[in-house]
Amino acid sequence: MTVTLSVSAPPRSSGSEFTVLARRVRESGLLERRRGYYARAIGLNLAATAAVWGAVAWAGDGWWTVLLGVPLAVVAARTAFLGHDAGHRQIARSARANRWLGLLLGNLLLGMGHGWWSDKHNRHHANPNLVGKDPDVGEGVLAWTREQAGRKRGVARWVARHQAVLFFPLLTLEGVNLKVGSLVFLRGRPGRDRLVEGGLLLAHAVGYLTLAFTLLPAGKAVALIVVQHALFGVHLGAVFAPNHKGMAMPGPGERWGHLRRQVLTSRNVRGGVVTDWLMGGLNYQIEHHLFPGIPRCGLRRVRPLVMEHCAAVGVPYTETGLFASYRQALGHMRAVGGSSR
Repeated sequence: MTVTLSVSAPPRSSGSEFTVLARRVRESGLLERRRGYYARAIGLNLAATAAVWGAVAWAGDGWWTVLLGVPLAVVAARTAFLGHDAGHRQIARSARANRWLGLLLGNLLLGMGHGWWSDKHNRHHANPNLVGKDPDVGEGVLAWTREQAGRKRGVARWVARHQAVLFFPLLTLEGVNLKVGSLVFLRGRPGRDRLVEGGLLLAHAVGYLTLAFTLLPAGKAVALIVVQHALFGVHLGAVFAPNHKGMAMPGPGERWGHLRRQVLTSRNVRGGVVTDWLMGGLNYQIEHHLFPGIPRCGLRRVRPLVMEHCAAVGVPYTETGLFASYRQALGHMRAVGGSSR
């Protein structure tokens, strides 16, 4: 069941709609850092990562060992969630400490550039679902608007027509795409950033490949790497796809206040403890977009305050189950892709 009200043209609104809610959330203490939580989360994630690699060493060079790419992908996604939180300065008090946490979690442990991700993700948060400003709905392999689909030709046009079916298979390439994007981003960065971020990316690549090819024969090492990266991409895509796809997209020249801009373009996914864990707490996407500085573990607690406030000011709040969220997101992709026929 989806809890939502639909609107075709949300009215303009001032920041005052958000002010009362912001004050209540600030007074609730939910904006406070949770350093104990993050110390445990990072420690457990490092231990889990080491344990899985230990299992690879213990299992030997049989083909069954390749299946350990599955838990490797899962713990890598947890690392990505923690790097995401560092990018939003949720973990430490200082920007410098959060940046270094992001570099260590992203560049060193994942091989994904913290600087690249922060730049891209911050632009998304500032203008969610706004074509031309949100990179997540920009021109690319997939089309997010009928206009984008209509401009495609050849193979790209065929992909757009079938993008709803191809979406999850294409996500198997996302793990590699994140690393390539990180490297390309460094070309335009200052020398010091290229040295620090590039050096950590290189250290990751050397350490990761050394582990894989030392513990396994070449063919099985490659298979393990492919399995991990493919499932890592699917896992992250499955977490982020339901959050905004198929939700409102501001038109050219429309100006929405912060509350409407973040709530109308976002969708929450409910489902209990398992869903919260698999999606890293980012299934509370509305709350995360309204208050990106709140530690992820606090998003569930701020949800009732946001729902109550949205009802009071008449702003539609969308929340649905996991499978329904995929149906809605893929339905939007199917409708958009059909315009290229």
